[in-house]
Amino acid sequence: MLIKRHRYTEIPGSEITPRHMVESRRLFMQQLAAGALTASGLVNNALSAESAARARLNATANPAFTAKDTPTKFEDASSYNNFYEFGMDKSDPAMYAGTLKTRPWTVKIDGEVKKPQTMDIDALMKLAPLEERLYRLRCVEGWSMAIPWIGYSLSELIRKLEPTGNAKFIEFTSLADPAQMRGVGSRVLDWPYVEALRIDEANHPLSLLCVGMYGQTLLNQNGAPLRLVVPWKYGFKSAKSIVRIRFTEHQPKTAWNKTAPEEYGFYSNVNPEVAHPRWSQATERRIGEDGLFNRKRKTLMFNGYPEVASLYSGMDLKKFF
Repeated sequence: MLIKRHRYTEIPGSEITPRHMVESRRLFMQQLAAGALTASGLVNNALSAESAARARLNATANPAFTAKDTPTKFEDASSYNNFYEFGMDKSDPAMYAGTLKTRPWTVKIDGEVKKPQTMDIDALMKLAPLEERLYRLRCVEGWSMAIPWIGYSLSELIRKLEPTGNAKFIEFTSLADPAQMRGVGSRVLDWPYVEALRIDEANHPLSLLCVGMYGQTLLNQNGAPLRLVVPWKYGFKSAKSIVRIRFTEHQPKTAWNKTAPEEYGFYSNVNPEVAHPRWSQATERRIGEDGLFNRKRKTLMFNGYPEVASLYSGMDLKKFF
């Protein structure tokens, strides 16, 4: 009997992680074990130097959009990331994203809008007053953080673009440049990375067009220079390093939903009642707070943002996961 295997289970290990990436990580770990690098030494010094080089942002804290959480340490939030364009390990983005050039940077905006245009990142940063919002970020893999993001509601941009009556969804495309991103070209995903929201989701005040974190512009590994933060959805819905925003009438095909539709639904709302096919979503591990084998947090519906529930009134959230 022939057994159909999904494409993402057929990827050879050598193509998921190129040999030179494996060897670089192995060398790094050997140096770490030997004492050449320590978590409190050169690694943190490098992060501190990178932080110092970033531009500080004037942002006003918005208490209406602030989670009652202790912020995750900067060192953790900047060194433990998912950004497959730079590799599949959590440490890869911090190690390899330095090749990304974030200036000059433009974003093409097109589709069902009355004012299609191409905008420079600096113009986008000045489009609306910047706010600092402490948002929870929940990863589908079972870990979470609380990060002081900087940006403004995505609705500010949408309003200025004047969507047509046909605009039902917004598609976000990330940069996919193999010259700058060593993970692009692997068969783990169909590049470029694409995510999308319904337009009412995008217009919700919580949806953040993000340009910074921890008081400064974004680090490359965290999605510089422009990303989404949609705090009630799993982290992979928040597209990084955005180069195109397209308004569409029909639901776009998104990266993880195309690759593994039975595991990653289009909506991807944080819902502890819907288990991933390979693990439960009922609990989570807060990075920097709970050890790997220590007590975990209970995962909250919509990641603790119940104000978005009205967006899904009448929907079966186990079917539309």
